[in-house]
Amino acid sequence: MALLESIAFALFAIVTLGSSLGVVLVRDVWHSALMLGVSLLSVAVYYVMLRAEFIAAMQILVYVGGVLILITFAIMLTERDSQPDEVAT
Repeated sequence: MALLESIAFALFAIVTLGSSLGVVLVRDVWHSALMLGVSLLSVAVYYVMLRAEFIAAMQILVYVGGVLILITFAIMLTERDSQPDEVAT
């Protein structure tokens, strides 16, 4: 059983590191927010591995459910059109 837990930990460590690097390196804001969601969900998996299910549920509810939704709203409200409107003269 310890071998499976070690393999699962190593796989999720790779997912966490990859998605965390993706948050910083990806140029598109939407994809960066999605990578942040993957990173926060993988942290919740670590809590489940530690048998702290309540903390994992709070991680998902507060961070993934709350903070990520606020970031998404901020992106939607501040995003500009790709082409400016032409003014008729």
